[in-house]
Amino acid sequence: MLLGGALLAAFAVVGVALVALTWQKTAPQIRENERHVLTSTLNEVLPADEHDNDLLDDAITVRNEALLGTTEPVTVYRAYQNGEPVAALFTSVAPNGYSGPIRLLVCVRADGRLSGVRVLGHRETPGLGDYIEIERSDWITHFENASLEKPARDEWDVRRYGGHFDQFTGATITPRAVVRAVKNTLVYFERHRDDIFAETAQQ
Repeated sequence: MLLGGALLAAFAVVGVALVALTWQKTAPQIRENERHVLTSTLNEVLPADEHDNDLLDDAITVRNEALLGTTEPVTVYRAYQNGEPVAALFTSVAPNGYSGPIRLLVCVRADGRLSGVRVLGHRETPGLGDYIEIERSDWITHFENASLEKPARDEWDVRRYGGHFDQFTGATITPRAVVRAVKNTLVYFERHRDDIFAETAQQ
């Protein structure tokens, strides 16, 4: 029994050591892959030739549950060209999706216009709510060049409720949640623009 227990313990130690070694070897590649995917998504909403800094190395975190949709810190990537602010890219949240929170990437240009919006994650109904994905439809691209002035602030809603943006057939809650979250991100940017670009990047 003692010998059997010792062998089991030895196997457990070896197993843990192998897992740790494997993680040490693969972790850098995993991080690099994640960095590549994130960079690709950032470039979808703000082309790489429109800024000369590394967005992943120039980020801050901010908090504002009312406007950014979460109690957690929200990462904001900042784009500059020749030292001048170009855009701020927010990882905002639409908290009231049909099936839960919808994680967004909202790119606001320095002048307050939207460069683009993408969905980073959601659990909306396949075939209905998932039309917020760029792979499923071009609906999300309709935010490009929108601002708090165009459409007017009181038109930031879906058409069913008198707003400017289309809803989906059989699905109103999901697109409405996204529209509201994007508008709220614009409001946050309007109120905190100078602070966003003045704050020191967080490593």
